[in-house]
Amino acid sequence: MRFTTARLCGGQALMAISADLLDIDIDHAAEVLEKEGCVIKEKDEMILVFEWEGKEVTLYPQGKVMYLPQTDRAQCISDATKLLEKVK
Repeated sequence: MRFTTARLCGGQALMAISADLLDIDIDHAAEVLEKEGCVIKEKDEMILVFEWEGKEVTLYPQGKVMYLPQTDRAQCISDATKLLEKVK
């Protein structure tokens, strides 16, 4: 997958933005992540917020993934790739 990244929250968070147009089913993603032990903090049709590997992660249906805290762009892209492959 190809991504661009954006720094958010005063540089404490990074968002991986998929170059491909995705349509992630948030309900399905929540089910997959809960089975893996992730704690879902918020979920509606446009956003899924959960805890994963010590980070707060926000997943959007378009394939955007924000990690807080995160400052390493390469790690952000690697984590987003793994996550999106799990929930597609």
